[in-house]
Amino acid sequence: MSDFTQQRHLVGARLLSETPLCHIYGVEHCGYSRDDYGRPRYPEIGRLMITDFTGPSCWTKVLEKTVRMDLMTETGTMGASQGWAFTLRYGGIPHLLDDLNPGVSDSDGCEISLPDLVTLPHCQTKLVTNVAMSSSSPHDEDCILAVKFAGPQLSLIRPAQEKKEWVNIKIEDPSFFSSRVMYSKRDKKFAMPASEGTHIGYWDLGENLEKPKAQEFCDFFTPELLKSEWERLDSCVTSVELVESRTTDEMFMVKRFTERNGFNDGRMEERRIWVFRQDSSSTWCFTENIGDLCIFLSNAEPFCLKASSHQKCKNSIYFIDKSERGIFILGDKYKTSNFNKFTAPYFIPPQSYLDANCSNGSHSP
Repeated sequence: MSDFTQQRHLVGARLLSETPLCHIYGVEHCGYSRDDYGRPRYPEIGRLMITDFTGPSCWTKVLEKTVRMDLMTETGTMGASQGWAFTLRYGGIPHLLDDLNPGVSDSDGCEISLPDLVTLPHCQTKLVTNVAMSSSSPHDEDCILAVKFAGPQLSLIRPAQEKKEWVNIKIEDPSFFSSRVMYSKRDKKFAMPASEGTHIGYWDLGENLEKPKAQEFCDFFTPELLKSEWERLDSCVTSVELVESRTTDEMFMVKRFTERNGFNDGRMEERRIWVFRQDSSSTWCFTENIGDLCIFLSNAEPFCLKASSHQKCKNSIYFIDKSERGIFILGDKYKTSNFNKFTAPYFIPPQSYLDANCSNGSHSP
């Protein structure tokens, strides 16, 4: 049964005791924040809405937790990782907020101010591709936040340090300009695939920051397709990203094919998703069987879970973007999805994953 076959809307759900597997659905407007005298002030606020993926089905909840309405805009939340939102506030000062984590109450919420962004020559810092963190908590001393901007610039920082300072890297290889960054716990480095997945670059806060610590050139075994199928896929818009399975210590490369539909709205839709598994010789082999795993793709950092532990469909990929949410079953090459306007298309990992991803975490996701 698809996770999207049953839905119900709960209004006024109580605060959650821990973070569920979910995605951000939006915000239900509820008024304005108040000053010390009870007078309304900017900005407008609303109750956080999530779609809870706990269990075999999913449903939408309106929580008691309130957040700023502008977090649902592209400029309000520039990127998210593990429930933390990267945003610019108070005239352009970068901040990390845990507002998107439904397991954190208003009173326990945290806001971390970061130094002003520094734009390198021939780069820009207004448009963010995505963000990633090496730990689920930026309070961990070893946690590193990576911000990948559209174009050549990658910026790294340790949010927990008293004297915070951005380390800004200008990437010379143009095939990384549109790439998404992720953190590999196995390799203890940030990684990005080139635009066609031909090679992978690795970065950290060690030496030789101006260039990747290593470049791994990728050998692929691709599926056999009919000529007509290749022509259809060649007409699609493609994107590539990396995701790591913490339970099996495997790395996957996911290649997505999207195309514009033939209906009046002309919206972009997911056509096909390919998965490549890295073997012991570092060859990337096409696979339609990732076993008891499921992958979650969104505008946030991707993650992988053991399907049976979370009552999800095994051998599948859950995805969400600004207009489409769905599940792709790899073995059947079957997709089911629905269309809506998702203002903040971010999947949030469950509490077990977040606990395991702390620097000192020891639990299994």
